[in-house]
Amino acid sequence: MVVGSFVMDQIVTTGEFPRTGQTVLAKTFRKAPGGKGANQAVQIARLGANVTMCGKLGRDANGQEMLAVCRDAGINTDYIRYDDALASGCAVIILEEHPGASAENRILVVPGSNMAITPTDVAFLEDTIGRYDMVVLQLEIPMEVNVLVAKYAQAKGVPVMLNSAPSAPLPEELLACLTYISPNEHEAYDLTGIKIAHDGSRVDVDAVKAAAAALQAKGVRNVLITLGSAGAALVNGDDFYLSPAVPDIKAVDPTAAGDSFVGAFCAGLCAGLTQKQALDFAGCAAAITDTPRRAYNKFNAGEFIIANRTWIIGGILLAGGLVAILAGGGGGGGGSHYYFVPYTEPDDSLAKFAGTKSPNTPESSPYKAIKYF
Repeated sequence: MVVGSFVMDQIVTTGEFPRTGQTVLAKTFRKAPGGKGANQAVQIARLGANVTMCGKLGRDANGQEMLAVCRDAGINTDYIRYDDALASGCAVIILEEHPGASAENRILVVPGSNMAITPTDVAFLEDTIGRYDMVVLQLEIPMEVNVLVAKYAQAKGVPVMLNSAPSAPLPEELLACLTYISPNEHEAYDLTGIKIAHDGSRVDVDAVKAAAAALQAKGVRNVLITLGSAGAALVNGDDFYLSPAVPDIKAVDPTAAGDSFVGAFCAGLCAGLTQKQALDFAGCAAAITDTPRRAYNKFNAGEFIIANRTWIIGGILLAGGLVAILAGGGGGGGGSHYYFVPYTEPDDSLAKFAGTKSPNTPESSPYKAIKYF
């Protein structure tokens, strides 16, 4: 169950961000459905999970377009509500692009109907929330709704993931209900006052642990902090996992990569992965999302296939037909890598693939294997 926002992204690419009072001639403009709630719901659904979405749209063309994309992804939209007065949420995303460098973004969000969702709109969950394996929340809807849904879930023993973005103060009654919280390094600082320094792949582990401890002291059981180019860290009691960022990936467009990460992590957990496996898998999914595609349309991880001349030696089957493949380099000395491949066989064992060559990847295919390590 995802309870969250719908936002129509309006995306501008430019060679430089405008300064105060400056007008800049931009390069391109496009629209794409987005919103942290819907982004995460679509990513989870396209990884094969059964997803129900609850949120609020305006009665406008943007709302209908976003609804259609969710339905096309296989999301149950029966609990999406409508506001007769407010427009659907929208956002302006400015991407600064430079040749040979990763893109950077700045985002302005107009919440619109997202902030009109009420406790009455989610009251059905008090009796039905126990049907779900996990509840996923963000901070683009009213805080009182998040608190209420989290309390419903806690009462029925359903795990709750809060992606604490955009940054906002969190009430203690919400923190006490969270199984997982997933801020980025900046949001973690806003919540704890602890700055996490990192330089490329190197990160201040002590600062990560201190920030996580501050959140765990308020009742959160598991703290998942994304660290940009340094990867992501998960702290669970005395356990600490640091998953490095996928190497050799140029971030063409980081829009929605964080939503892809959260969605893939939750999908992995619901499919039976360990926390460490889900963390690694989520990092790979986020790397795939850093492509020229936009928002919902970027979440096609199920279409990624294995590269040429790779020997499959094991794999993780996810619900609905996506496999994270652990493969050895076919050329000798290649080390281990994670790849993604669609899987449609009725048998849920990958043993029959052991020691066999992967399918060939057509040269024209836009889908390339993503190296993990």
